[in-house]
Amino acid sequence: MMTVRPLNGFYKLGARAFSTSFARKAKQNFQFVVVGGGSGGMAISSTLCRKYPHSTAIIEPSENHYYQPLWTLVGGGIEHLDQSVRPTSSLIPSDCTWFKTKVVEFNPEKNIIVTADGNEIGYEFLIVAVGLQLRYDKVAGLQQAFGTPGVGCNYSHQTVNDTWKAIQNFQGGNAIFTLPNTPIKCLGAPQKIMYLAEAHFRDHGVRDKTKVMFNSALDKIFGVQKYADSLRSIIKKRDIQLNFKRNLIEIKPETKEVIFEVLDGSQTEKKLETYQYDMIHVTPPMGPPDCLLGSPISDGNGFVDVDKITMRHKKYPNIFALGDCANSPNGKTAAAVAGQSGVIKENLFALLDGKPMPAQYDGYTSCPLVTGHSKLILAEFDYNGNPLETFPFDQGKERYTMYYMKKDILPEVYWNGLVKGLWPGVTSLRKTLHLGLKD
Repeated sequence: MMTVRPLNGFYKLGARAFSTSFARKAKQNFQFVVVGGGSGGMAISSTLCRKYPHSTAIIEPSENHYYQPLWTLVGGGIEHLDQSVRPTSSLIPSDCTWFKTKVVEFNPEKNIIVTADGNEIGYEFLIVAVGLQLRYDKVAGLQQAFGTPGVGCNYSHQTVNDTWKAIQNFQGGNAIFTLPNTPIKCLGAPQKIMYLAEAHFRDHGVRDKTKVMFNSALDKIFGVQKYADSLRSIIKKRDIQLNFKRNLIEIKPETKEVIFEVLDGSQTEKKLETYQYDMIHVTPPMGPPDCLLGSPISDGNGFVDVDKITMRHKKYPNIFALGDCANSPNGKTAAAVAGQSGVIKENLFALLDGKPMPAQYDGYTSCPLVTGHSKLILAEFDYNGNPLETFPFDQGKERYTMYYMKKDILPEVYWNGLVKGLWPGVTSLRKTLHLGLKD
């Protein structure tokens, strides 16, 4: 395989990439092109670069890489934002060519991608891991509301500290937590911050003059019955008001009002409800990045159209996708990325050896549901909503051990395992634990 490194208007030195203003270069070709430098892209590219040095290009424009699962604890005042970030350059493998730019077009018929600077990059195999984008524009007034008193959002490094400020400054009244009617990163996160906030209100003597509300566009608290039952018990005990099928469409920070559309489908005209807020955590609508909208590799909703078992594209056999941008019907979590990355690597290596793809993804998703300070329910389940629990105890109960696993152990697994391509996913851990119990 021909090695191509300092082209495309970028010079790479070690793990650094420098933009230049050179004119467009001739098309470059790589054996593997990974689009996206988040958890999935890093997990795949790190493994490829070790196994096939100088054969992989990664396309990622961001200066910084964030461990986003930590933001629940940042918004809850337990961890600091700087603990969740590392320079992207520190994670790019030395044998990988980094193009610090965006992809704007996929051309799977010609096996090329087009970048934002107008250059073409050819591939033999393409792995797409571009995640989701936050769609603040789908809620009127939301962008103007950020930075105003009482408004926070754990889904961006720019607003997560505002959540903690809002919780700290809250003196009573309505505390509202929202969940939109779009796919989102970590479906459990909007309620995790609610439990942490409610615990803070109790600890600081304002809970008795507070109404905590969870306004969700969904019709249930959680999709897996076992964990939903546990959460409903917690919600009842803590006197939290559930308002289902409520989708936030507007926020008015000048009057501290929010408007929700009622999604019960019974009205011929749109039904709206208005609430006053003293503190609100907004989970913004999300969707596929612009590069996937209308793309030949995407389905009608803009997600990469993959076989949910093999994670290979349904039409183009040399394309795989993983993480939040794929249309496999699993929860969009880092744990799912770990499982998918292991499946893709095993199947890709089999194809390169001329063998059938052996690995199958069962939809494994993990959602560590923080329910308070030092309390956590570890939800693990498959495509069908069946629990796939790793540990030899009932994970539907709140446990401090699982809380500290999320707080202290999982970040280390992420930085030293997943993004380095060394974490095979929880399936292997589960097998090891279960075999150990049998022995």
